[in-house]
Amino acid sequence: MTSSEIIKLRLFNQQLAEKKITRPHELVSWMGAMQAQDYAMAKWAIGLRLPASDDTVVENAFNEGKILRIHILRPTWHFVTLQDIRWMHDLTTPRILSSIQHAFRFLSLDKKTLNRCNDVLAKALQGGRQLTREEIRSMLQRAKIDTSGLRFIHLLEHAELNRVICSGPRKENQFTYALFDERASAKTMGHDEALAELTKRFFTSRGPATIYDFAWWSGLSVSEAKKGIEMVKKKFKKENIAGKEYFFRAPASFKNEIAQSALLLPNYDEYVVSYKDRTEAIDKRHLAVILKERNAVFTNSILINGKIEGTWERTIKNNSVAVTSSFFSKQNKARQKLVDRAIIHYCKFLDKSLQR
Repeated sequence: MTSSEIIKLRLFNQQLAEKKITRPHELVSWMGAMQAQDYAMAKWAIGLRLPASDDTVVENAFNEGKILRIHILRPTWHFVTLQDIRWMHDLTTPRILSSIQHAFRFLSLDKKTLNRCNDVLAKALQGGRQLTREEIRSMLQRAKIDTSGLRFIHLLEHAELNRVICSGPRKENQFTYALFDERASAKTMGHDEALAELTKRFFTSRGPATIYDFAWWSGLSVSEAKKGIEMVKKKFKKENIAGKEYFFRAPASFKNEIAQSALLLPNYDEYVVSYKDRTEAIDKRHLAVILKERNAVFTNSILINGKIEGTWERTIKNNSVAVTSSFFSKQNKARQKLVDRAIIHYCKFLDKSLQR
């Protein structure tokens, strides 16, 4: 398998080359979880992978609770479906909690304070109530719980990680929190069953990938990642490429020849952030620039034929959107035309006209 074949198969498996999934929650389920700290761009990450989708469709799926947003896997926001949240939470949360204990100590958030906060939240949200962050902040302050500085964020994160709260529907474009047990599915799994399931989801949707990619993405230890692939390895092909073991599926419908394409990737897109080793997505000619500016992970990227070729920014004003692109090298007319189509796709997703 060549580098080009790895790129083509990843584009296919990540639903970027051939879009067969039609609904937001089905796409999130296919991916397992999708990084979502930048909410607007995380919605685009979903829309980018669905045919004829728009921002309203994804927003409705979120408000209806088909997609939830919570700290899971690594200690950052992710989209996950209500059917998957409980077993995935059980599998990955212990390691996250262990990794952030130092932050609690630094902020003087002792066990008594954290548990008291959880109790206040559980009582205030019972019966299907949803409260915005500022409503919760005021409530905690009335309960004499200090929410200054970074304490408030970590109080909420701790409550999420202890399955007290999760995302509720948005209220006038503000995020709300609801009780985890009232909003999340009751589906649970044993540890090994959950580990096998997460391993299958990752390598099915993101292969070819390595065990180290999976460990990075899932937040699990390398030993657990190895255990996971050992349990499901019969379902995947394995190839040794340049001294690295890649696991993947090649679906029957996969065609090695994928049409020329340009995509406007959002920041933190799974095409890049899923892998510990991101060199496949980076042209060596641009490596120094990308590493210096951290474009590969933290900035909206322009992807042409599976390689990051530049960055883009958007400015929304009323019913129009302006998209500014910046390339690492001069692009020919054919490639620029592909990028122009990608920009139109993004405007359609937002249901806004392109500001020229």
